[in-house]
Amino acid sequence: MLEIEGRRFVVQTKEFPKAAPGGYILPPGQVTVVVPFEPTGFFRHGWHSWSPSWWVKEGDEGWLEQIPEHRRSLVDDPAYFSIWPHSGSGLGALEERTGRIALLGSLGTGCRVEFKHNVMWGWPEVPTTPWFFGYGAEEQVFACYVSLLERCLGSKSPRNPPKVWCSWYGYYRDIEEGLLLKVSNELTDFPIEVLQVDDGWQKDIGDWEPNDRFPRGMAYLAREIQGKGFKPGIWLAPFIVRPTSRLFQTHPAWFLKGSDGDPILAGINWGGPFYSLDLTHPGVIRWLKGLFASLKAWGYEYFKLDFLYAGALPGIHSSPRPREEIYRFGLRVIREAVGNAYLLACGAPIMPSLGIVDGIRIGPDVAPWWDTYRYEPSTRNAIRCALHRLWLQPLVHTDPDVIFFRTKYNLLTPSQKKLLQDLAQIADFKATSDPPEWLDEEEKEEMKQFFAEDLNCRRMSRYTYLVGGREVSFTV
Repeated sequence: MLEIEGRRFVVQTKEFPKAAPGGYILPPGQVTVVVPFEPTGFFRHGWHSWSPSWWVKEGDEGWLEQIPEHRRSLVDDPAYFSIWPHSGSGLGALEERTGRIALLGSLGTGCRVEFKHNVMWGWPEVPTTPWFFGYGAEEQVFACYVSLLERCLGSKSPRNPPKVWCSWYGYYRDIEEGLLLKVSNELTDFPIEVLQVDDGWQKDIGDWEPNDRFPRGMAYLAREIQGKGFKPGIWLAPFIVRPTSRLFQTHPAWFLKGSDGDPILAGINWGGPFYSLDLTHPGVIRWLKGLFASLKAWGYEYFKLDFLYAGALPGIHSSPRPREEIYRFGLRVIREAVGNAYLLACGAPIMPSLGIVDGIRIGPDVAPWWDTYRYEPSTRNAIRCALHRLWLQPLVHTDPDVIFFRTKYNLLTPSQKKLLQDLAQIADFKATSDPPEWLDEEEKEEMKQFFAEDLNCRRMSRYTYLVGGREVSFTV
C-alpha cells in the first residue's frame, strides 16, 4: 500500500518501491497498480510519431475496425494491436474527476501499460527496466516522470531547433534540381535556416542515390543551397527498402524475417510494399555507416529520418535482442556517422529515440485540410496528438509538423491555420513547405514575421495556452 498526497494505492511488485519526487520508483518486472477512484479517462501514449496519443474513454475504440491490417504498422505497434485501445507504449495514466492523474511510466525501453477500469498493468519486454508511479496534478506528475526519464535515456542537445523549409507539403514527390534551386532563390528574403529536400530525390527506397531529375548530383545541390545561406537538409527512410530496389535484390539476407522465412511487411506506400532491414546484421550496419558517411560528405547537415518504426518491428533477427534496443543501436550507428548533424526522427518509436536524436515528430502528418479518419493525416489529428506529446519538450525538440500560410491549394480556414501556427510557437519548432511563389504579399509578410519572432508561451490548462499574451484554446 503506497500513499501519495493522501491517496492510497495498491501496488504489486517483486520488491518494495523507493520513494521519489512525486511518487515512487518501482522495481523492474511486471507491476500492477490499483487506483482508489473510478477513472474518467485514460492517457494512452502511442508507440511512434504517428500513433494516436490522447486521453480516451473506455469503450472509445469502434473506429479501430476501419484500419486495414496492412496499415497497422503505420498506425501503432503491430505486436499489440489487439489490445491497442486499452494500452500505451511506455506509459499510461488514469484521471479522476478532480483532474488529478495517476501515471505509470517505464524508465527505459520496451514496456507497455494496459488498463481496465481502475487497474493498470505494466509489463516489459526488457526485464531490467524500472518504473515510475506518480499521482497529483497532471503537469507536476509528468514533470517528475520526465526528470527521471532524462537520467535513464538522456535529453535533447543544447542547440536551438532550426527554422525549416521542406519540399514535401508543397511539391510532394514532384521535385527536381531546377525547381529547388528556384525555391532557394525565393527564400533568401525569409528568416529560414534549413532548406530540406524531401522524398523524390532518390532512385528508390533503399537506393539512396540521386535520380535523373538531379543530374548534377546531391552534393552539387547542397553546395548551391549553402551558397544561398541555408543549411542543406535531406530526407530518407534508412530502415526500409522496396522490393524494386537494387539493395533488396542483391542482399536477400539483410531483412527482418517472419517465421516462414519471408521478409516482414513493414507497410505499403509508393504504390507497393516495403520491408524492414535487420539492424543486427553486420552487413546492414556496414551499409548504414557508409550511407551516412556519403550523405555527410555531400554536405548535408540536417537529416529527416522517416519510417523509423521499421527498425523496431517484431520478427526474427540474425542476432536476437530486445527490438527497441536493436532500434536504438541502429540510431547510434547513424549518430556516430553524421557527428553533430541535426537528426529529426519521424515515424519513430518515441521512447527509444530519446537521448540520440535532436528532434522527434510528435504527431501524424498535417494536411491542407482539417479532418479525416482518426488514423489518417489531417491537421486536426496532427494538432490533437502533438498537444498530448508536449510533455517531451525537456527531453527532445518536439516537431508538430509544418504550418501553412498559403491560401492556394489549401482547404484550411484562417482560424485553423492560425491554430496550427500557435501550436508551432508552443512546441518551439517552426517549419513550412509553402513555396514563396504561391503566397500573396500579405501571406509573405505573415510568414516572415512568424519565423522572425519567438513568442512567450505558457500552459494554462491541458488545452489552453497563452501565446504572446493571447489566450489560445485547443479544443480539437
